[in-house]
Amino acid sequence: MIPHCSRTQGASGGPCAVAVDCAELAGSRDKLQDDVRFRILRLLEQNPEMSQRDLAKVVGISTGNVHYILKALVDKGLVKFSNFTASEDRRRYAYVLTPEGVSERATLTQRFLVRKLAEYRMLRAEIEDVRGDLSQTELAELAELEAAEPKE
Repeated sequence: MIPHCSRTQGASGGPCAVAVDCAELAGSRDKLQDDVRFRILRLLEQNPEMSQRDLAKVVGISTGNVHYILKALVDKGLVKFSNFTASEDRRRYAYVLTPEGVSERATLTQRFLVRKLAEYRMLRAEIEDVRGDLSQTELAELAELEAAEPKE
């Protein structure tokens, strides 16, 4: 259970530290939910026949969560489903993005990229800061490890 505080002020009269933590947690949760919705919409746009089980594996969440999210996307009119006609199993569905779903995926894509690029810049700055803590020998060893990594 996440600690929660309904106070608006701490003992010193300033903002309650726990309430600030709750706000930060809520913001983090919203970002994670955006990431999951973005990934699911992107995967379905590329492969509408993906099963809930396959979506769960790729996104890294439970099948139950995928079911819950798909239901919410259908309820919002972002995804529609129909029987997957090429399947022998009539319980299989194809999940197709509606025009509103395509628009939402584009919005989520932009937010995802802005957030990830900001994270990348912060991580690069932190890496450079931490490199300053290393000796010349340790930096040389790190350079050898980096050179051995496969290039993208």
